Amino acid sequence: MRRVKRGVGTALVFAGLFLLTFPGVYRSLTKTRADSAVSGNTYRPVQNTATESAGKSSGPIVPDKGLFRTGDSFQQAYRIVIPRHNIDLAVKESPVINGIWELSETTASHGEGTANPGQQGNIVIFAHARPGLFGPLREITKGTPVYLLTKDRWYRYTVIETKMVSPDQTEVIRDTPQETLTLYTCSGFLDTKRLIAVALPDR
Repeated sequence: MRRVKRGVGTALVFAGLFLLTFPGVYRSLTKTRADSAVSGNTYRPVQNTATESAGKSSGPIVPDKGLFRTGDSFQQAYRIVIPRHNIDLAVKESPVINGIWELSETTASHGEGTANPGQQGNIVIFAHARPGLFGPLREITKGTPVYLLTKDRWYRYTVIETKMVSPDQTEVIRDTPQETLTLYTCSGFLDTKRLIAVALPDR
């Protein structure tokens, strides 16, 4: 009986070790679902299942050419700071390449074609859900202040909503009728979901 109990105890210890190490092993083997959305140095924040089934490249919704903002007086953000979550990152402009936004491995990215701080429209900023990038966003809550720095000034925003969405819920990165800041990263079990934080400017 003692031998049986010892065998059961050993089995439980191995089962516990397996459960503790499985997520890390699985992620290292599969490079995680988030990294499976990375092709080279590009990021697919939103998957388009319709184009995937047709064998075409998928990725975020690319704004209509008429929505691309060039030659205006609004400056691009080059830094994002969220003091409550110890986020202080450079922001790199992210061009659309082959239908997807390029993703920086070391900074936050601003989606080309989306608004700039102070401008009417949706300012889309995204990054990997990793420590040192947007990993801490998993703890972000309503009321959190977010700061964007341009060449000349700071812009302050306050988070009004956080939500988890599926990769095909592309409406979250579409243009908006008012100035809006949308922060975007992966989340959920094995990064199969997308975490969205929506913030409005403080005036």
